[in-house]
Formats: sequence, structure tokens, C-alpha cells
Amino acid sequence: MPRKADRGAEEGEPKSNLDYKLLGGVAVVILYLAFGYGAQILCNVIGVAYPAYISMKAIETRTKEDDTRWLTYWVTFGVLSVVEHFSFFLVQIIPFYFLLKCIFHIWCMAPIENNGSTIMFTKVIQPYFKKYEKVADDFISETTDKLKQTAGEVISKVKST
Repeated sequence: MPRKADRGAEEGEPKSNLDYKLLGGVAVVILYLAFGYGAQILCNVIGVAYPAYISMKAIETRTKEDDTRWLTYWVTFGVLSVVEHFSFFLVQIIPFYFLLKCIFHIWCMAPIENNGSTIMFTKVIQPYFKKYEKVADDFISETTDKLKQTAGEVISKVKST
């Protein structure tokens, strides 16, 4: 007669208490993201903690592919964070906003070829970047020159007093 754990595996049930605990933990996180106070913080932790850890590991490898993958994630994450900041009203009008945002983050970090960050980057972010790259470069150059000039003037005044 098969052991209890083996019978569960044959019937398509979870194999151990660990499976139940994992499913319970996922359910709690989903419910908290849907209804909990501070769901924004939990969503940001999920969207930052694992990608930051894996990005650190990617930096230590010699391959370019993992670096590109995680840089693409961070560019997408950054752009969406800025957009979200200026469209904060979405939080109030979209039901389960942070749950949906968290699902989107998970899709963006999914270990598949065309994950969310790859699609967002190639279809949305990169075309806008290419369109406005020259304008941005000119703005950054002019601003840097003005900052250097101002810093030089401030340092000269401080030295002369």
C-alpha cells in the first residue's frame, strides 16, 4: 500500500504540509494585496526584492543576457513608477489596483523570453526613447554645463571670502 504522501501525489493533491503552507501563504498575500492596508508597500517589496537579488547575481556573471534582461526590467519598473506617480488617481478608480500591479510585476520578471518587461520595453519605452533621445541628450548636456558653471561660480565665491 502506498504511503499517504505518495497517494496524494497520485491523486493530484499537494504532497506535503509544505505545499499547503505555500498555497496558504500565496492566498494571504493575494488577499492582502486586494484588501489590505499598506498593499502598496507589499507590492513594491515584491517588485523590488527578488529582482534586486537576481540583478546582483547577474552582475557577477560574465554573460550579457542576464544583465540585459534585468536592466530591461529596471527600466520598465522605473518608467512605470514615474507614470504611476503622476496618475495616482488610478489607485482609487481601478479595483484591486495593487493586486493587478503585483501580477504585472511578476509577469515582468517571469523567466520567459517575452515577459512583460521585454514587451513593454520593445513596444512602448524604446520607441519613445528613440523618438526623444536627441532632445533628452541636448537637455542633459545643457543642464550639466549650467550646473558645472554654477558650481564653479559658487566655489570661486567661497574661496574668495
